[in-house]
Amino acid sequence: MSFELDAKKPEWLKIKLPGGGTYNRIKKRMRDNLLYTVCEEAHCPNIGECWSMGTATFMIMGDLCTRGCRFCNVKSGKPVSGWLDHDEPEKVAHSVEAMRLEYVVITSVDRDDLPDGGAEHFAETIRAVKRRVPTVRVETLIPDFSGEIDGLRRVLDARPDVLAHNIETVRRLTPRVRDPRATYDQSLELLRRAKELAPTIYTKSSIMLGLGETDDEIREAFADLRAVGVPLLTIGQYLRPSRKHLSVERYVSPASFEVYRQQALELGFQFVASGPMVRSSYRAAELFILSDRR
Repeated sequence: MSFELDAKKPEWLKIKLPGGGTYNRIKKRMRDNLLYTVCEEAHCPNIGECWSMGTATFMIMGDLCTRGCRFCNVKSGKPVSGWLDHDEPEKVAHSVEAMRLEYVVITSVDRDDLPDGGAEHFAETIRAVKRRVPTVRVETLIPDFSGEIDGLRRVLDARPDVLAHNIETVRRLTPRVRDPRATYDQSLELLRRAKELAPTIYTKSSIMLGLGETDDEIREAFADLRAVGVPLLTIGQYLRPSRKHLSVERYVSPASFEVYRQQALELGFQFVASGPMVRSSYRAAELFILSDRR
């Protein structure tokens, strides 16, 4: 399975092919319920590990994103305007129950064609999951809802345990890496408002390395996230999905990832997952549980 087309990957980026009984069972259930996972759509390198452990990240509102970030492998385009699968919240809830998950991550494509960006559908999915499995902890990885605070408030009112939104990269590289509608400051403002509106809900963000950022810019991004109250952080290596995506500028060594982790902890993050294979939803349950015990 190849995720990088420019150069030979170093040893620490070798990926185990997915497989096994649990992995196959989860994949079949997803297909039977016509559900999507970001694990598959984004070609996540941890899909084998996570699915074999019985965990997955559900991607709601279809598999077609209205934005075109240059790092992402999720398909871009124009969905049928206003289309939603209104049975999807219950489908997700049923799958969470059937898979006996204790922790679930719910994310989505961007749906700029919807008046609220899909915020109410997000909220309905959270509520459906918690009704069916009251003990489950729910993490939501949300889009920016075009900066509309009402959308953010709707999601928070459904009481997820973790509200995640990714800045993805450092400030200078944001215009080159992300869709023009997704700005660095807008993402920080969303995270700030989330903490303001719901102080007891954990906020979380993620940054990719290997796109040309400097060490000073990385530390600045960490500081910006702490300034808006984010306690949970993931740091991973950018891997190019295809030749039409941005090139990898450097492969960051595991030792360097550990240095970045220590720097982030020194700034006050409660827990940091940092490594070449770390992704936004990687070991999400561990992030939450460990931070919750501090």
